[in-house]
Amino acid sequence: MSTITVSPKQRTPIRPARILLHTFLVATALAWLAPLLWALFAALRPYSETSNKGYVSWPDKLSFDNFTNAYLQSDMMHYFGNTLIIAIPAVLLTLFLSSCIAFYVSRFDFRVNLFLLLVFTAGNLLPQQVIITPLYRLYLLIDLPGITMSGKLYDSALGLVLIHMAFQSGFCAFVLSNYMRMLPHELTEAALVDGASVWRQYWQIVLPLCKPAMAALATLLSIWIYNDFFWAIVLISTGENMPITSALNNLSGQYFTDPNLVA
Repeated sequence: MSTITVSPKQRTPIRPARILLHTFLVATALAWLAPLLWALFAALRPYSETSNKGYVSWPDKLSFDNFTNAYLQSDMMHYFGNTLIIAIPAVLLTLFLSSCIAFYVSRFDFRVNLFLLLVFTAGNLLPQQVIITPLYRLYLLIDLPGITMSGKLYDSALGLVLIHMAFQSGFCAFVLSNYMRMLPHELTEAALVDGASVWRQYWQIVLPLCKPAMAALATLLSIWIYNDFFWAIVLISTGENMPITSALNNLSGQYFTDPNLVA
């Protein structure tokens, strides 16, 4: 009988370039997480300790008292609910309208096809600060009696939903249109031969195939709209209507602000 000997597997030598790559990635990750970790470290310390010893010092006591006080003083659940009222409709409506635009410009050929897509995409290049004055005056002039609590488009969740839809739809339409262009045209052509309407081609054939792109865009939109501070502080004046980002100002006093509590 013959015996089969298995030679030990040789390890691939680690190249210096790979070591440098991993060192760079670890350093970049730590640099990215450093502000968040520093804010967490400050939030776990009482203000009296940091005022005496400074923030760059070894802590004597770590506790969650600041988290409890921030939750109670800011009425966080109420403002978090306001944020959900704004974010959820804005994300869903933006994805729906953007997918409709993307389906139209990617599956049908007409003269202003590319121009229409460029118009929507160019809207994202316009700085928000440029249009704030005319937009603010426009919101004050639009009356919505019985629809919003304030009776106007200003100081309402509807106003924030509309502005988020306007600013985010261009980017979403651009991404979805490129994704839909990669789908085989034979799918919609076969559906058209079978008598499927345009709506059925969009809703039952193309849109289900765009779930990966829709999921990615939904994640990005949720983060962007949830973290929005500019429009929330400009277009909302009543404290009870503010989302959670602008409501954090409630933690700042008139004469004194506790940075650890805000953190």
